Amino acid sequence: MKHLILLIKIVIVVGITSCAENEGEKTLKLAHGLDVNHSVHKAMVKMADDLNEISKGKLTIEIYPSQQLGTERECLELLQIGSLDMTKVSVGVMENFAPKMKVFGLPFLFKNRAHCFNVLDSSVGKQLLADGEKYWLKGLGYYDAGSRSFYTKEKPIHSPKDLFGLKVRVMESVTAIDMVRGLGGSPTPISWGELYTALQQGVVDGAENNPPSFYLSRHYEVCKYYTLDEHTMLPDVLIIGTQIWDKLSKQEQNWLQEAVDKSVKYQRKLWAVAENEALEKVQKAGVEIIRPDKTLFYEQIKGIYNQYKTDEDFYKLIQQIQETN
Repeated sequence: MKHLILLIKIVIVVGITSCAENEGEKTLKLAHGLDVNHSVHKAMVKMADDLNEISKGKLTIEIYPSQQLGTERECLELLQIGSLDMTKVSVGVMENFAPKMKVFGLPFLFKNRAHCFNVLDSSVGKQLLADGEKYWLKGLGYYDAGSRSFYTKEKPIHSPKDLFGLKVRVMESVTAIDMVRGLGGSPTPISWGELYTALQQGVVDGAENNPPSFYLSRHYEVCKYYTLDEHTMLPDVLIIGTQIWDKLSKQEQNWLQEAVDKSVKYQRKLWAVAENEALEKVQKAGVEIIRPDKTLFYEQIKGIYNQYKTDEDFYKLIQQIQETN
């Protein structure tokens, strides 16, 4: 059934034509899974407007939000076969296609938000964007997705011991699964679009995500405890299929990259506002905001880094990130 649904989506995408060309003009199709009120979607709208202006209408973007063309993983697969041009995914999903990006899923990797931005904007961040090219996926830039924290239905989380035995939704990410398991929870991969129902029906006891996603998804209607342990900072990644990128002229590539870079700076400002607003709104809706001792979570999970010491290149990448100022 899943394969049939994907096939139908491919037919739909092909029907709207990927990278449509008309009298010297090109239109890129961009699909993602976020709500239209999300800061990332708003940044993409700005990107599309800027690209239209920069290129004088010669290169434009059409955006399909809210999983209209599939889940994050499905959109990546559509990019790989050239049936979709661009998408936005969490690096937690991207690590299945660009293995080095799993580094972002390591708990407490960054000292703070400023450190995270410095890494993303550095040569290390740019190298990681290129890691998926051998899988036909080229990273164009990172959008801020804040810090991920746990939210639960019935039981507040004050320390790792409170996670013991709880079924916690995670992305299809090895590092996310290892992290939740290391903290005592039972990791349960479920797609984002199915999570609200899964929480309602008790398929899982909770999940983990950033404040705007917790709010905009309306998961706060089901989960009344939000623990700001901020265990990971997983940015979103804007991706273009290499089949499409390679067809663009150098000038068109420069136009697109310029528009992307502008949208990244714009989105970081939007995110800071959205994060504060989300916390205020879920609290007003009856959610208990818990600010735990983060060191309890770090001490419980820090041993996860030891398993990467045997992979010299990957462990060197971890050290490069930790040492970036």
